[in-house]
Amino acid sequence: MQKAKDAVVEVDAQGLDCPMPLLLAKRALNGMEPGACLRVLATDRGSLRDFRVFAEQSGHALLASDEHDGIYSYLLKKR
Repeated sequence: MQKAKDAVVEVDAQGLDCPMPLLLAKRALNGMEPGACLRVLATDRGSLRDFRVFAEQSGHALLASDEHDGIYSYLLKKR
């Protein structure tokens, strides 16, 4: 049986410009347990830098970052 904290919460921020993808991610992380994972989907090219800097400054781990057909995907683990 999969534990709730092992489930990945997903935020779809496609079509939203900076700073909305990051703000939605922060809001989601605030409601999550430590160790939980969050996947964010975005189309804003600036989100690449935003999520890298956010992870460094916040202490949350950026486990993965990917782009496919203009859709950026980020996997964060809450500290």
